[in-house]
Amino acid sequence: MTQNKKLFKQSQLIFSFILAMLGLTFTKQSVQGAERVVLKYSILRESISVQELSQLANTGETSRSLKNYLRLANKKPEELRALLNQNVDVDPVFLSKVLNSFAGGMILDPIGEVIHTPSKRANKESLRGALVTSALSDQNIRLVEIFENYPTEEIHVDGDRLVEVYQNIEGFLDNIPDLPF
Repeated sequence: MTQNKKLFKQSQLIFSFILAMLGLTFTKQSVQGAERVVLKYSILRESISVQELSQLANTGETSRSLKNYLRLANKKPEELRALLNQNVDVDPVFLSKVLNSFAGGMILDPIGEVIHTPSKRANKESLRGALVTSALSDQNIRLVEIFENYPTEEIHVDGDRLVEVYQNIEGFLDNIPDLPF
């Protein structure tokens, strides 16, 4: 690779990183992240605060309303905590590039059917923003971080398909180096 190509590649990476940081700054100023998750599981539908889910993920403590919901869903708090904390390591700049590509759109669409805005509009954009924002601080993504960084006040989640979504994200990110750009 010539010196000019190397410099061009480096400047592209720096520019992408600066854009990602600016996006994070403006996103954080306008919306602090989702406040509530409307969790649907089987025939159940419950609105749970993101703070309650974060508390469960970080400390293992379960609020009364979350305990009741999990009991009705026949799920243990430890199962939900494990799902919320499953970790995927990823470079945020690279992730941003991939998610803005054609291949990224193909993976965001089905995930957006499971994790989506209340109106089911701008799912792909909202999810992309939450994923990249989640990866920026520590170069990894956890489901609880996606909820914390989702750019609408309310996020709807199809709990029946949540594990499938995580596996899709993980599988997609594991195969990124194989994608041609």
